[in-house]
Amino acid sequence: MARIRRRTAAAQPTALVALATLFAVLSGPGATAATAPPPPAPGAPRTPSAPRAPAPQSELVPGVHPGPYQPWQVDTPDQVLAPQVYTPSAAEDAVEPPRAAEGSDALIEYVPLSEAVAREAGVTACSRRTGPHQRQVERWLRLKEDGKQSAADCRAVRAFQSKQGIRPDSGFAGPVTWGRMRLLSAAKAPNAAGRCPVRAGRVACVDLRRQLVWVQKGKRVVFGPVPVRTGKAGYRTRTGWFKVYWKHKNHWSTLYNTPMPYSQFFSGGQAFHAIYGSVYSPPGSRGCVNMRLADARTLWSRLSTGDRVYVWGRKPGT
Repeated sequence: MARIRRRTAAAQPTALVALATLFAVLSGPGATAATAPPPPAPGAPRTPSAPRAPAPQSELVPGVHPGPYQPWQVDTPDQVLAPQVYTPSAAEDAVEPPRAAEGSDALIEYVPLSEAVAREAGVTACSRRTGPHQRQVERWLRLKEDGKQSAADCRAVRAFQSKQGIRPDSGFAGPVTWGRMRLLSAAKAPNAAGRCPVRAGRVACVDLRRQLVWVQKGKRVVFGPVPVRTGKAGYRTRTGWFKVYWKHKNHWSTLYNTPMPYSQFFSGGQAFHAIYGSVYSPPGSRGCVNMRLADARTLWSRLSTGDRVYVWGRKPGT
């Protein structure tokens, strides 16, 4: 396969800088004393604090320290240019992409840097911050919908997070909590609104607003729905009708020098493919439809070259 010689340095997102700062703070001397105030003594009066503005999603970081062998990928520099199509040999296709590191698909909520540091320092209080999906989470839980965090909101969100295995279960209404709610709501009938056209053959449906993908044949759902991560602002995943034109199990982006396992290209350089990280990590991909490794592997077996893809809606924040 001819290689694309031109490479473009991937931009470092704000969240990556914040995450690096978190690790530096957690490992540096005096981290606990310098970054998180000690909890108040029992019976001591609490100092009231002014309401804090919602945390920008672009500044959130994983709320659980990943450890030395579990790097969290904050952004994925996907292929921008269309790949050079060729027919992989049987030997090449027989090789399966590397497995994801254990825990890479864990439901780790993205929280403000200050809260992540406080948890590492042993402060486990309920989050008082208004999350980027506060109003949506309140509506889903049938709470008072005012878009502001309260003690009652936090207790209800924490209960949901604990039940779903989301960590940390601090009550912060972040992208993982809201993403899990969207998935649960769509699980039984993802096309209830009829937004994805019904055809006799297979159609891969990409709902940008809900960040979900499923495959339907006629009215029957044969795969999914599963959570995905589509293009961020400036790199939006293109909408409309497409066809899977090339499948490459062990694709490697020569433009950005990054793996794209189980790639199924449907529009130029935009493809379904797995990532070795969280599909909930903000702010999004560079156009591709990122998937968890297990989901991408299953989708690989559900779609064939020539199958149709329909993309609609708009990813929030783009």
